[in-house]
Amino acid sequence: MSTDEPVRAVPVGFEDRLAIATPEGVEIELTLAGLGSRFIAAVIDLTIRLLPLIALWVLLDPQRRALGAALFALAEFGIQFFYNVLFEVLGGGRTPGKRWTGLRVVRGGGRPITFVRSALRNILRLIDILPIAYAIGMSSIFVTSRNQRIGDLAAGTYVLRDRHGDRRSGEAPTPLPSFDIGPAVDWDVSAVSSSDVATVRAFLERRDTLDPTARASIAAELATRLRPRVGGAAEPANETFLALLVAAKAQRER
Repeated sequence: MSTDEPVRAVPVGFEDRLAIATPEGVEIELTLAGLGSRFIAAVIDLTIRLLPLIALWVLLDPQRRALGAALFALAEFGIQFFYNVLFEVLGGGRTPGKRWTGLRVVRGGGRPITFVRSALRNILRLIDILPIAYAIGMSSIFVTSRNQRIGDLAAGTYVLRDRHGDRRSGEAPTPLPSFDIGPAVDWDVSAVSSSDVATVRAFLERRDTLDPTARASIAAELATRLRPRVGGAAEPANETFLALLVAAKAQRER
């Protein structure tokens, strides 16, 4: 790494990842899941969903009993739809398949997915599976810059890989405190992208694990890059500015 540019924003892999590199070799990054890992997660989840359906098929005998057919159809809809929605909302964006493969679903800025957005992205699987074998969904993942299928585009969600550079064993991100956005209430943050907000959040959550010099350098780099995009921003300290920016962006997107 050049000594003239010790801290820089690094786009990696056709915009599937945005990393902040420090002179100490620490990277804070948000990595988007690719088609391969999403396919493996989908196969695992499909297998889990099929097990109770097979048991119900044997128990209800829908081919011979009209009531059994009706109950089986109802159970199949409930399992196929609510499996993904409930796990995504209650499991931190992770179904069992996503947890196994280290993936999770989030909203813009890395925020937790809500019931409405999860329901929307999963209802639109009906389009993604067309014409056969998720052809539309896979094509969408290939051509979109954020690896999103149709359901993700409509719901404003992303599937991420839970991988962070140089995280020490046992270290967990520090949750961001909830606070009144105060002076940032009138800031215009429309020019700040979701990927920028996600990068800032990653820094704020892990700043306590960084060397003080690296922490100050990253905060200064992020603040210098983002201040010109925020209309009406005052001049608070760099980390205060970044925290207010994340809070203001979150409030605008609610």
